[in-house]
Amino acid sequence: MRRLRDWWSARRRFEFCLTVGMVVLLTVVCVALLMLPNSSLPKLRAAHPATTDTVGQVAAADPRLAEVRRIVEPFGPVVALPVPTGDGQQSLVVGHPAQRIEIDILERELAGATTAVTDVWGPDWAQSALVVVASSPSEFAALVRAGSLLSSEVAAVSVADPVTPGTRPTGQRVVFGPDTGRRLDSEGLTTLLRHELTHVAARAQTVDGAPLWMLEGFADYTAYHGRGHRFAEVAPTLTAHASAGDLPQDLPADAEFSGPYAAFAYEKAWSVCAFVAEKYDQPHLVQLYHRIAAAKQDTTAEDRILREVLGTTRADFITDWRSWLHAGTTDPPT
Repeated sequence: MRRLRDWWSARRRFEFCLTVGMVVLLTVVCVALLMLPNSSLPKLRAAHPATTDTVGQVAAADPRLAEVRRIVEPFGPVVALPVPTGDGQQSLVVGHPAQRIEIDILERELAGATTAVTDVWGPDWAQSALVVVASSPSEFAALVRAGSLLSSEVAAVSVADPVTPGTRPTGQRVVFGPDTGRRLDSEGLTTLLRHELTHVAARAQTVDGAPLWMLEGFADYTAYHGRGHRFAEVAPTLTAHASAGDLPQDLPADAEFSGPYAAFAYEKAWSVCAFVAEKYDQPHLVQLYHRIAAAKQDTTAEDRILREVLGTTRADFITDWRSWLHAGTTDPPT
């Protein structure tokens, strides 16, 4: 028993001495570290799981991505997903991890949207797009090369470098606003994507200042074409006015496409193009776009083009469109 007590006492003394020694050693190390200059210490960074870019080799090699990355990288980590699109081409969907829901929807819908635009416009365009989802109003403005912040009502914009006649546009991209994903569901994003891709496809044939009733109406026609929407679903305000006998007196003017009645102007413009496609056929609609979008037009020039393409005067064209609306055509080919 005595030997056991002696052994236990010796062990306690050893543990005490070991503990004191470790405390002294740690104290010396801490004092030494505190006395070292800051430049000698390693730079510690907090872990940040979202700082790694999701940009694969295929996306990174796309020359269109370089300019966009210079713009968006200051706003956060970059996600860039390649999407095979028409005629063996490649498109890109770019954004930030916080917009991953919108990015995934656009990635899923981009190939089909490209095909839908080609079905209406034809194959004479790049059939490839750069689609970017902005994370803030400042980033949105930078991506669309705006001199100031855009209105929150602007859901998406297609931009391109200045077009030289006879050449294919460069620097094209479709940019979705930071609030678009919260305002639109998946179907709404798809419709908007098709609309903006139509502007991309037609850009080489479109002159700045051409009548918006043709430009925006055609883009909306392509966006809804073949998707089974009823007239009242696409143009609820116009339907209500037409049902009350309040028919448009003229083609919508450019000024109507901004301000409180912009949505109504878009509905009227879409209905004009739906009317042309139904009465004359879709190739005539595309031909009309080529002619109307080729220059700034006044009513005299529009009258001449309508005579040459559709064989009707501008006055008769508007009368026939109004009659088509009045007849209650609620299921035109959309």
